[in-house]
Amino acid sequence: MTLDELKTFKQRGEKITCLTAYDASFAKLFDECGVDMILVGDSLGNVIQGGENTLGVSMEDMIYHTRIVAKCVQKALLIADMPYQSYTNSEQTLENAQRLMRSGAQMVKFEGGSEHEASFKILQANNIPVCGHLGLQPQSVIEMGGYKVQGRDDASAEKILADALLLESLGVSVLVLECVPAQLAAKISQQLSIPTIGIGAGVDCDGQVLVSYDILGINTDRVPKFVKNFLTNNNIQGAVNSFIGAVKTQRFPTNQHSY
Repeated sequence: MTLDELKTFKQRGEKITCLTAYDASFAKLFDECGVDMILVGDSLGNVIQGGENTLGVSMEDMIYHTRIVAKCVQKALLIADMPYQSYTNSEQTLENAQRLMRSGAQMVKFEGGSEHEASFKILQANNIPVCGHLGLQPQSVIEMGGYKVQGRDDASAEKILADALLLESLGVSVLVLECVPAQLAAKISQQLSIPTIGIGAGVDCDGQVLVSYDILGINTDRVPKFVKNFLTNNNIQGAVNSFIGAVKTQRFPTNQHSY
């Protein structure tokens, strides 16, 4: 899967699928099932390390998990999260992004908008593909006052839209929209030429991402509204195929899974 293919998906209205993977076995299974993108997410801080949030995930953690996932991914586009405090200035951003790319990532993802303009610019200048992340930003969960839907009022919605347009102008190739009203996500998706990937952002995004543990019902905490358990008959491969099929045919997410 290439960035040009993802843009073609958007142009022809074919939905893009993405799941998180943190180890070789799941990465190989997801890749063989035909998931379009695999994200080595800093959500490993929750589902692997047992943390309350993602703030404790280190660059060494991300490099380790990216390296072992990359060994088994042959077809999907592999994205790696840049963890908390790993992109506080442009020089640090470039160094850490290069480390993830050397570990096998084909794209790096980090959260935020205009406040990180210098970081987006330096990665574009060094030909490192970037996935942006707006709306609910888990690395800013403390500043945001918890895991809350973003963009519900006019001012915050306009800020998210403005940041989305800015990120596209700065060379960002893909944009994750997390926990924003479906109507806002649809508006952003229509105005951007780059693909949008939603999580709790409605069906009109160009694709959908979920934490793999969530689609398998492996979630001991409060289950977010946007999560759906696709596991039936104890068949993990079937669950992955069900997720892919539901996204491609726009049967997921439904209004039940949207804000």
